[in-house]
Amino acid sequence: MSKAYLILADGTVFEGSAIGAKGRTIGETVFTTGMTGYMETLTDPSYFGQIVTQTFPLIGNYGVEGADMESKKSWVKGYIVRELCDGPSNFRCQGDLNSFLKAERIAGICGIDTRALTKKLRESGVMNGMLISGEEMPPLSDDLLQKIRSYKIEDAVKSVQNGGKSEKSPKETPARHSVCLLDFGAKANIQRELEKRGCRVTVLPYDTKAEKIEELAPDGIMLSNGPGDPAENVGVIEEITKLCKSGIPIFGICLGHQMLALARGAKTSKLKYGHRGGNHPVKDVKSGRVYITSQNHGYAVEPDSLPSFARMSFVNANDATCEGIDYTDIPAFSVQFHPEACGGPKDTNFLFDRFIEMIDEKARGKSSRGEKKCH
Repeated sequence: MSKAYLILADGTVFEGSAIGAKGRTIGETVFTTGMTGYMETLTDPSYFGQIVTQTFPLIGNYGVEGADMESKKSWVKGYIVRELCDGPSNFRCQGDLNSFLKAERIAGICGIDTRALTKKLRESGVMNGMLISGEEMPPLSDDLLQKIRSYKIEDAVKSVQNGGKSEKSPKETPARHSVCLLDFGAKANIQRELEKRGCRVTVLPYDTKAEKIEELAPDGIMLSNGPGDPAENVGVIEEITKLCKSGIPIFGICLGHQMLALARGAKTSKLKYGHRGGNHPVKDVKSGRVYITSQNHGYAVEPDSLPSFARMSFVNANDATCEGIDYTDIPAFSVQFHPEACGGPKDTNFLFDRFIEMIDEKARGKSSRGEKKCH
């Protein structure tokens, strides 16, 4: 193997072996604690603009399986592992991970101390980095470090459009409900979970106007996950504000949760190193029950900024950050974690059932008033 280097914005250099494509890339260096689900991680649009570190030491042991992909391509800027398995073994295996990284033109590095890197990111916070794979390391100059430090993830939601795996459900499919899924970088499993519950899903671009959505007369609206700073999406937030006045039940996940909160007057802020992985505990504020969740986000809703008509429904058991919001004035709720987790814990999968119940309740309200229900 040829050499590879990771240069962090503070001047720290990790030297290892090159994997994936040759070249150099700059991104936001983050870590994820998932023991499995690396294919889902690599193809999750929420990782746009980021160099992803896997804390679990052995990656690639079950190979590559197309059905596990959450979108049509990989979105990471670079990939970091302790040890990459070059001889995968699994009955579903369709190829090895190194070949996948090369095909996706993702530069990577292996053979470095990922524990030391993770500890640095936890203590210092998320840090930009340059990953150089299969090339000589350039001089560690002030100009190079300034180039690394100046990198910023911008236009994230716009950039991940047209790369999704989801497709509009066939019109002829028997459907209990119609749901519009606003695609901010949606994981494919969100649509699958809705379809399992008898929904006909219409996937719409992130910038679809509220008026267009209301013309479609859906029974419910799903606000998907996605990458980047939620506050950057000013136009989208304005349209969500309008949708909140429509009376249509709304369910937001991850970025959708954050932008719904911003549309209702709350604030968001960047976390020190974010939550990424499949083992994050959250507590149901009402019942006190703790669930293990899959998460992937670098921003969070500030609890103290919630308006009077919003109630925090879930709280992170590690750092007390906001993990869910119920709105008392409109039929809407949202969560920061991923109830559609794949791979990951299915503890909170019931939230999709809650969304369907909210839609049913809305329909019963219309029927009792003698209103005609549209599809």
